[in-house]
Amino acid sequence: MFENLAQGQLFPDELQKSIREKFFYVENDPVMGERLFFENAGGSLRLKAAVEAHNRIEALPDNPGRLHATALKLQDIQNTGLDDVRVIFNAQSGSILTSLTASQVMFQMTGAIAENIPGKNIVTTNIEHPSAYDAAKMYAEKMGMEFRVAQANPRTGGVDVEEIVRLIDKDTCLLSVIYASNISGAILDMEKIVAESRKIKPDLHIIVDAVQHSPHGVIDVEKLQIDGANFASYKCFGNRGAGFGWVSDRVATLPHDRLLEKAADNWELGSTVPAMYAAVSEVVNYVCWIGSQFNASQDRRALYVEGMTRIKLHERALHHRFLHGSQAVPGLNDIAGVTVFFDQTDLTVRDFIMAIAIDGIDYTQAVKEYEKEGVIVYERITSSLYSKRMLESCGMKGALRVSPLHCHTVDDIDRFLSVTQKIARSFATH
Repeated sequence: MFENLAQGQLFPDELQKSIREKFFYVENDPVMGERLFFENAGGSLRLKAAVEAHNRIEALPDNPGRLHATALKLQDIQNTGLDDVRVIFNAQSGSILTSLTASQVMFQMTGAIAENIPGKNIVTTNIEHPSAYDAAKMYAEKMGMEFRVAQANPRTGGVDVEEIVRLIDKDTCLLSVIYASNISGAILDMEKIVAESRKIKPDLHIIVDAVQHSPHGVIDVEKLQIDGANFASYKCFGNRGAGFGWVSDRVATLPHDRLLEKAADNWELGSTVPAMYAAVSEVVNYVCWIGSQFNASQDRRALYVEGMTRIKLHERALHHRFLHGSQAVPGLNDIAGVTVFFDQTDLTVRDFIMAIAIDGIDYTQAVKEYEKEGVIVYERITSSLYSKRMLESCGMKGALRVSPLHCHTVDDIDRFLSVTQKIARSFATH
């Protein structure tokens, strides 16, 4: 259907204008002035409604655990937010986890399974974020299990299904796997990974790091039949200071840190923060609003799926323009001196992230050159603990990561391409 349009589909002009107006600092910020922010994989542009809702609710001193009117209102806000986290995951069962970061959530999920599920090995991949990779390695060592690592496919920047499945056996305790790479943008075939792994061990526990994928695509834990997933609010148009997770019913009741008088499947510790729930509800409101422009359903999950599908289509169309350009400006594939890493022929299996290089200039200096031109990008280099393993797994020393968002337009893409052409020409003469 529409989600499979190979070259994507741009938002209608009026909708694109309305979308852009809903974000803070799309075109400028208080420090740099006018600039183009293409570093959304490091923390996306913020929805005005999410920031404002958070600030409005956070100003209240009341605790939702009390009986007076304001406290009861805060409890309603929290309950609505929890429901909306379930909308994002399509979690019709299981329990929700919250923490300051999605990384903390990943360690909690990994630890609960590794410490309580019998097994002789834990499997992950070498393109994982350190929070998933290190959690899997640390608990494997703690529990005396073998630590098995599936290798990346350097051509795609992802990990092939067969490479993961070959490491699974009847003694595997846990498979921890990323949904999409935060360097290459490659989306792993999660449905096939789960299905093929469970052919080998039907009751295998599987958790998925969905932090990178959540701003760009649909997550459906019920369809996947996995045991855990997470996302980070600040990478999904919301605020810092909130990481969300979900665990299946069978993981929810495993021994974990909790107040003993609360239900066995409760993962909340201490006083909650209603403001963070208010903010995540605004994110869901926003995505559902996009969905409502194309779908008359009254079902919140259906509208959310529609909205995320339309976001992905718009981003795919922008991605295609990045690569192939237009009559006005050549695309990255046609700018002399520019290398685009990884196979970009099928954009339906990629999130909106590109890794590139420019001849004659190292990645850190390239970031500075782009900043001079009012463009923010990010270098992924092997001196960074957040990049080293993933880059080396693909045989790379570095990459310039370019990560726009769906609120950007074709004019933004063309501006970036013009700047890239200017930088490439400048350093080609050296």
